[in-house]
Amino acid sequence: MRLFLLTALTMLAFAANSLLTRAGVASGTDPVSFAVIRVLAGAGVLAVLALATRGSLPLRRKGGRAWQYLLLSVLGLVVYLGGFSMAYLTLDAGVGALILFATVQAGLFGAAVATGQPIGWMRWLGMGIALTALAWLLWPGPDARIDLFGAGLMVCAGLGWALYTWQGRGSAWALGDTAANFLWASLALLLVWLPLGGAVTAQGLLWGVVSGALASGLGYALWFHVLPQIQTTTAALVQLTVPVIAILGGALLLGEALSLQVGLACLGVIGGIALGLRPAQPKRGSNGS
Repeated sequence: MRLFLLTALTMLAFAANSLLTRAGVASGTDPVSFAVIRVLAGAGVLAVLALATRGSLPLRRKGGRAWQYLLLSVLGLVVYLGGFSMAYLTLDAGVGALILFATVQAGLFGAAVATGQPIGWMRWLGMGIALTALAWLLWPGPDARIDLFGAGLMVCAGLGWALYTWQGRGSAWALGDTAANFLWASLALLLVWLPLGGAVTAQGLLWGVVSGALASGLGYALWFHVLPQIQTTTAALVQLTVPVIAILGGALLLGEALSLQVGLACLGVIGGIALGLRPAQPKRGSNGS
């Protein structure tokens, strides 16, 4: 029950990021500035908690591939944060979350293929259904409402989050590693913000701090605490609840319209990936009976 509640809380935090970022940039805050506020708030809270817990921050990991791990983790986090904020200039919260997590699953699927993990035909079928549903959602038509440039930015954000998730699977200390990654990512985003940053509204500042300190910082640390305790397929499946939460939250809290196409695409993505992640059934006679 404790693990279930922690996982549910993490998914709520992920969905809250979509709602808070959409509200922040919609208030007139520059998306690069919002990303910087978010990562600085997350880094500050996480650093305080890490220092209070163990008295140190793992800014430099040990091992032969430490710098590679750090570089890829920070790169994934920066691409995710930047693309995520900029995409919400034009995307609704729920649609953005749907594109994000469909892309995440495709990215993790591709990583599994690249590393030689065995993949059954049902997984290929499920991923095909999910990507077909996403393509139908984004396909331009006479009444198209999805901004393709914003969708492309969210795809980049999804690939960044997939990379960050893949790198974080073996984290020995979730809180400390997340704090270190946020601190390094804040430096990288500050370099981007200096020439490109724009206006910040009071509402955008508030939502950026809340998103960074609570939904992002604590949410991600909690996720990487939960991740080693659940199966990989379970981890992939539970993330599919985030677009549904974000779509409902966007309708209730931000006044975003619900369309039949978005609803059907959401069902297609979730259903397809759920089909693809079903465990393979053992062959008859494999146990000697």
